[in-house]
Amino acid sequence: MKILDDIISTLDFNADVNDIRQGVFHTGVLTRNCGLAASLPRDALKQEPPLVKEPGHLLEKSVYDLAQMSYSESILEAAIGMATINSLLDINEESFIELNAADLIAEKGEGKQVVIVGHFPFINRLRKITEELWVIEKNPREGDLAENEAENLIPKADVLGITGTAFTNHTLERLLELCNPEAYVVVLGDTTPLLPILFDYGVDAVSGTKVVDPELALQCVSQGANFRQIKGTRRLTMMK
Repeated sequence: MKILDDIISTLDFNADVNDIRQGVFHTGVLTRNCGLAASLPRDALKQEPPLVKEPGHLLEKSVYDLAQMSYSESILEAAIGMATINSLLDINEESFIELNAADLIAEKGEGKQVVIVGHFPFINRLRKITEELWVIEKNPREGDLAENEAENLIPKADVLGITGTAFTNHTLERLLELCNPEAYVVVLGDTTPLLPILFDYGVDAVSGTKVVDPELALQCVSQGANFRQIKGTRRLTMMK
């Protein structure tokens, strides 16, 4: 993925690997900072084992080698790679606003045609205010559409929200290529790197997570927390 190449080229790898936690729902890596990424258990368990090749020895790897795991075809390894990338970001909060992506998408999408890639808890809220809402999901729930509908629906969107896990499963670039150039595009979720380089790929807003209490966040991750249950974090958004 060229987008991963560009992101990794901006990183400072002068850091130690201090901790790695991979919970059922989320992954946390502690280097210079603490970074998070979704573990995607349903998708991971569909893959052939071993899902992580060197468990017990990952702390011996360099930060650079861990970040390179973001290219792995293994979902769990790629999650470790994305969490490592996020752990290396020095986030200047002056460039961000404390804004939930759900509120931004609701504001931009009211009365419009909206596509969300990934099933988020705010979907029902959006259904009440959008002209049309399509949810594309690898593991569809009632009312969701399968991922093969992306080719048809994304070009129709006035507003597009893409889960940051599209980094992990390496689908992000294709999803962005499908966008109407006039669409407002948000990439969201704790897997999303809070970097302005995403604006070069047609993204209008980047919404992710900054860990402010690494010890607490990692405890939550290793004890099976879902995204809303992870404490010690702030949700930040950067606008183009």
